[in-house]
Amino acid sequence: QVQLVESGGGLVQAGGSLRLSCAGSGRTFSNYAMGWFRQAPGKEREFVAGIGWSGENTSYADSVKGRFTISRDNTKNMMILQMNSLKPEDTAVYYCAADTFPFRVVVTTVAPFGYWGQGTQVTVSS
Repeated sequence: QVQLVESGGGLVQAGGSLRLSCAGSGRTFSNYAMGWFRQAPGKEREFVAGIGWSGENTSYADSVKGRFTISRDNTKNMMILQMNSLKPEDTAVYYCAADTFPFRVVVTTVAPFGYWGQGTQVTVSS
């Protein structure tokens, strides 16, 4: 059974940093693109950052470019989102996701991701 578990969310002041982790189990995640999405109350789930199966290719939403960094450690089935210079508008539930099909470079939309974590709350106070 494929499972993704996020951790690292919490409450932080504007300008602060958080580091989100996503631990995968149940298959060889090193063969699959992965990504981070977020959903604020009353809004649709939106793409935050994505990373290809090898880790060489990444993509970011314009709203987080220069502030967030996505990375992965395929030896540990782990994906990281380092979030710096956080803003109140970054407040949301953050989800990690894994692609359904292997060996894609980067995926930036919801549909191709067949596996999702339960989400972790990030709250940025002003």
